[in-house]
Amino acid sequence: MINFRYHVVSLTAVFLALAIGLVVGTAALNGPVADSLKENVNELRNHNQQMRQQVQSMERELELEEDFAAQIAEVVLPGTLTGKRVLVLSLPTGRDHTEGVVKMLQLAGAEVTGRVDLQDKFINPDNNNNLLELAVTAARPTSAPTSGLPGNGHGVETSSALLASVLLDRAPGAAPVSEADRRAVLAAYTNANYLTTEERVSKAAEAVVVVSGQPYVDKDSAKKDESVLKVAEQFDQAGTLVVAGNGSAGGNLVAAVRSDPVLVQSISTVDNANTVQGQLVTALALVQQVTEKKAGQYGVADNAASLLPRLPQ
Repeated sequence: MINFRYHVVSLTAVFLALAIGLVVGTAALNGPVADSLKENVNELRNHNQQMRQQVQSMERELELEEDFAAQIAEVVLPGTLTGKRVLVLSLPTGRDHTEGVVKMLQLAGAEVTGRVDLQDKFINPDNNNNLLELAVTAARPTSAPTSGLPGNGHGVETSSALLASVLLDRAPGAAPVSEADRRAVLAAYTNANYLTTEERVSKAAEAVVVVSGQPYVDKDSAKKDESVLKVAEQFDQAGTLVVAGNGSAGGNLVAAVRSDPVLVQSISTVDNANTVQGQLVTALALVQQVTEKKAGQYGVADNAASLLPRLPQ
């Protein structure tokens, strides 16, 4: 009969064997395993160093490319938009690169009649009814036309049509909107926090650059992207239009224009206006619009026709 002492001796022998095995195994493998681990660590360290150097090199190349574009702009742009009155309309998603677009237009000689920054409140679908009412009340005491405003109940579309009518040239034969009435309409939207202006809009423009960015991603993204497109449509109907955007996917304004067979015929788009290169191309696209009456789709995205339009002669 197996007694308790036998069990104790057996278990002790088992654990002793395990301990001896661990010691022997560790001693036998310690050298090769440690050497292998050290080698792997050194390889990873060298690879990371190479990657850091590549990133630094790419950042330096980007800086040089932007410097090159800025210097080229000083050669090809001056005088190309002299005497042209241009409005810059900034959407909330394009605010970061609006200033760069304005500088390129000014370098080309354009008279920037004003910069109007639409606020998020203007695009928010919750304010649809308020925008409809504001369009009527803002226009009522002025010479701004109301008979031609859209009547489909879309507040952004109606208000955009009203703003376009006072910020851009009227159709030939139509009475121009006075400066006082223009200020009154803008003040109504400014006081309601729908837009801001960098400076007083001095006169009506013959062309407009809409500065946009990435698509919206919140729960109301589809409605907001639709509203942004409505803004562009109404200003396109009133004058020459170029969209200076960032990217061309996900439903942003550039993508929406390029996917519309009608709008793509009249609106030029630039999908990398968040860079100096794209800001230069934005000015060149406007030159093409006002001189050749031709729209083009430019930038680095797959659905762009080319990097830039033909340079002015």
